[in-house]
Amino acid sequence: MATKVWLITGTSKGFGRVWAEAALKRGDKVVATARNIDSLALLTHEYGDTVLPVKLDVNNRAACFSAVDAAVKHFGQIDILVNNAGFGHFGYVEEISEDEARQQIETNLFGSLWMIQAILPIMRNQKSGHILQVSSIGGVMAFPSLSIYHASKWAVEGICESMNQEVAQFGIKTTLIEPAAYATEWATASASRSTPIEAYNGLREAMIAARGSMTSGDPNATADAILKVVDAANPPLRLFLGKLPLMMIEPTYNKRLETWKEWNEISANAQ
Repeated sequence: MATKVWLITGTSKGFGRVWAEAALKRGDKVVATARNIDSLALLTHEYGDTVLPVKLDVNNRAACFSAVDAAVKHFGQIDILVNNAGFGHFGYVEEISEDEARQQIETNLFGSLWMIQAILPIMRNQKSGHILQVSSIGGVMAFPSLSIYHASKWAVEGICESMNQEVAQFGIKTTLIEPAAYATEWATASASRSTPIEAYNGLREAMIAARGSMTSGDPNATADAILKVVDAANPPLRLFLGKLPLMMIEPTYNKRLETWKEWNEISANAQ
């Protein structure tokens, strides 16, 4: 199998780090980006010139384009973009400040969009490429206390579904990666939280208890799935990671269909 060149955002830890190491271990090349380039030192020490470390804050659109340019100049091509940089913000709708809302959307939505816009001309000219957008089970269903995070992930789901129809003609593939709960720093050190309003404390405590009873997946166990997806001749537009997503999503979608059908006469009369 030909060596692939990956560009992975948010490679300092979590999924980004796991997938970068999986690609490098099998002999691929990786452009690893992080806001703190020192966090990539172990990767470059272990894998040498098969890694190109790039300092990048995806909130900076110009820097996204510069990172892609540096990658192409160094490796000559980019076969896979993994849009992984992002974070989760916890807060009930009434609690979220304007700054918190903007930061969440700027990073998770616009940061992903800027990287996609930077990479598409390269992949169009190559007539090949694969964009993996990290979404979430929270990109297809919603939970209390994560509304602005859901807004960012539902948005990238829409962008990527639309984009897939636009760029397939150029040989570019698109896959939305939709994990459930994993033992990364997403809900701890990497998360941000709004100042709580007391009225929501009961629900807040119930949600914390519910999360505490969930079994989180092992991030390292996801590497094989990602490698299979990027090697597939016809990869899926959407891929769940873990055992929980389908169990949770199926009843959610069935309930949506039931509601639409129940109200369909009224809907049809509105034609």
